[in-house]
Amino acid sequence: MRKVFEKTSDVFDFIKNRWESKKAHVYLSNFLVLSFLLGIILTVLLKTGVVHLSNTFFNHSFFAIEISFTLLLIFELFSLIFVLPKSVAKSNNKQYELLSLIFLRSGFKEFSHVERLSDWSLQSETLLNMFAYGLGGLAIFIIVNITNSLQKHVKLTHNEDEQVGFVRLKKTLALLLLITFVFFGSIDLVHLIKTGVYNKSFETFYTVLIFSDILIVLIALRYSTDYLRIFRYSAFVLATIIIRISFSLKTYESIIVGLAGAVFVLLLTYSYNYFLKDKQLST
Repeated sequence: MRKVFEKTSDVFDFIKNRWESKKAHVYLSNFLVLSFLLGIILTVLLKTGVVHLSNTFFNHSFFAIEISFTLLLIFELFSLIFVLPKSVAKSNNKQYELLSLIFLRSGFKEFSHVERLSDWSLQSETLLNMFAYGLGGLAIFIIVNITNSLQKHVKLTHNEDEQVGFVRLKKTLALLLLITFVFFGSIDLVHLIKTGVYNKSFETFYTVLIFSDILIVLIALRYSTDYLRIFRYSAFVLATIIIRISFSLKTYESIIVGLAGAVFVLLLTYSYNYFLKDKQLST
């Protein structure tokens, strides 16, 4: 099995290095710009009657904005997988960073469904939802950055060989997640083109992520049974579940639950640092 984990780890590193390269960033940026411009061109063609589509989504004047930010989220979700082997804390922070972007994307989604800019009203549900998603995303952005500045990364393992083995296990798991993401992402990309709706992958992927986080907690037991660390790992799994729950709720409920999850991780981080310091001083 050790040879298998070495091979899968090498494959994961190869894909990660290519994905995080400067050239890949340029290609992704060009793709997003192109998708946005094509969306604008399609809007003009639809409005002038040159092209006719049965899908009502594309009849919205600003649908190009929603598509572009949806594609950006897909790429960010893909990047999340590469953070998983680094540490559970970094992975969880990345998940909440992604949630803040999802809220912003939802705000743009509300905007994209406005027919004319002159249609705005202070009593408009669309306007209120946009502000709610924007403020929710901003609040999580602030909380995540505070949490990130407080994070202390202490190795779970006792020696270098164990650390290398643990990282390889997480890379193997991340590679399986990568394959799962590509599979579901391909299906939902077709669904996006046909209907203009892209929600399923976020929900499905976070469900899979919950099981992978639980698996990491169980694997971690072979290296340490320290209460502080196991509680911290388990609490991060709960934080992921909270994100998944927020996807299933309505606008304001979703934002409240997402914010509660971010605050939960912040309090967890502060408490862990406090008790870790107290434990180190007493030993």
